[in-house]
Amino acid sequence: MSDIVQRLKAAQDAVARAAVDMGRQARDVTLIAVSKTMPEEAILQALEAGHRVFGENYVQEAKAKWPALKERFPDAEVHMIGPLQSNKVREAVALFDAIHSLDRDSLAKELAREIARAARAPTLFVQVNTGEEPQKGGVMPGEVDGFLETCRIHHGLAIEGLMCIPPAEEPPSPHFALLAKIAARHKLRGLSMGMSADYEAAIQLGATHVRIGSAIFGPRG
Repeated sequence: MSDIVQRLKAAQDAVARAAVDMGRQARDVTLIAVSKTMPEEAILQALEAGHRVFGENYVQEAKAKWPALKERFPDAEVHMIGPLQSNKVREAVALFDAIHSLDRDSLAKELAREIARAARAPTLFVQVNTGEEPQKGGVMPGEVDGFLETCRIHHGLAIEGLMCIPPAEEPPSPHFALLAKIAARHKLRGLSMGMSADYEAAIQLGATHVRIGSAIFGPRG
């Protein structure tokens, strides 16, 4: 068994255990194996071991890897977890099964237009900037209510849930709790939160999707 497969199995077991410890079903939490910057041969190891949900940060990188991989593994899902430029929306809608980084009106407008044109609708998460960091994407917490209304009513988008990336220097749990509170207020089921270092805390606070990369694929170059 390769190192990647061993680490993948350990991550799958840990995620399932964390869910069960909170009285949830293991299937309630989706493990997104973050394969950004990883070569196809590394991703193939995880695919051949049976894993099917992956995360990428860049449209062009995903476009170079995933069409061929999906031909071999048509049930694989690829999630866009990085910032999305409006001029990449057509490619993103074609490539990705879910987009976790919807964070502005111009992007919502382009997504709505392309979803209508392509008759293909990725699952959508609104990214919330829970730490209100100026260098980071995401809707400010106080603006989420209005943004969700705009997405739903003005653009006709179906929003599955919310996503956040807490500030690196702060404890993550208050940010996860804030995201969960906002989601509950809007009856949103999806909570994309938690990465390799803090996914257990995220699961405790209701995460439905955790994004784990280095704990599976090892350090990135």
